Amino acid sequence: MFTGLVEEVGIVKSILKGTKSVKIVIKAKKVLEDIKIGDSISTNGVCLTVTDFTDDTFSVDVMPETMKRSNLKNLVPGSKVNLERALRLGDRLGGHLVSGHIDGTGKILSFDKEDNAVWVTIKPPEELLKYIIYKGSIAIDGISLTVAYIDNKVFKVSIIPHTKKVTTLIEKSLGDEVNLECDMIGKYVEKLLIHNKREEDDKDIDIKFLKEHGFI
Repeated sequence: MFTGLVEEVGIVKSILKGTKSVKIVIKAKKVLEDIKIGDSISTNGVCLTVTDFTDDTFSVDVMPETMKRSNLKNLVPGSKVNLERALRLGDRLGGHLVSGHIDGTGKILSFDKEDNAVWVTIKPPEELLKYIIYKGSIAIDGISLTVAYIDNKVFKVSIIPHTKKVTTLIEKSLGDEVNLECDMIGKYVEKLLIHNKREEDDKDIDIKFLKEHGFI
């Protein structure tokens, strides 16, 4: 579990490609301070497991499904990535609860400067729009942000100077893919509602059911 508060920006040192999966070596500093094999590190919002590390790098394996569903497939040596170590019990939750299991990718449509902030417009997949709410939380490339505008096609976030400085978002180009993870609370609520509806639909219609619902 993560908070969406990026600890540092790492740099991809190398990418070793298999048939469908890859091994990525990332140069970093802060996230290496207490690193162990098996640790989870959010990389552009994707939870990845540390398989090896040196004094200034760590390695992760990225499976085919992750490559297909995330923007990690677009990385090349020299690419910058947002990094965050897993949340520890007792840590402050300054962002919001982020699982590192992204829901899909969106495309950056525009950057619009407003005083000291920058508005970023993103077009998400249509099926994700129902989970994105005005003033709700969303993780974009692992960054915890507040939805400041939404309609039936796009949503916008406003980036403050600190976020510009410590993340990669403003360095993106128009049309670039970004990883999206919607607030998990909405997904759990939807699952419960669907489950309860199915239970209702599966009930047999008998004399007792008809009496309870006023038919006889």
